[in-house]
Amino acid sequence: MRLRIMLTLLIYLIVQGVLFGIGMVIVMATPLNEQANVLVPWVVGLTFIIAVPVALGITPRMKAWREMRSRRPSEEPRP
Repeated sequence: MRLRIMLTLLIYLIVQGVLFGIGMVIVMATPLNEQANVLVPWVVGLTFIIAVPVALGITPRMKAWREMRSRRPSEEPRP
């Protein structure tokens, strides 16, 4: 359980940063930049909330991938 929590936190930070960047580009690079003082706090809040379920969805897949790789037979080193 501890591994899942650590992975979720790590993935959450990455996902939140990516979503924040996408949101800021949408706000600043479009005509919405006239209302940036209202929309930027919304972008921050929404990415903070949306990143939680996304990270919770990615974590089991990463954990399964890690377990699959650890069960893979080790390759013989090439001479």
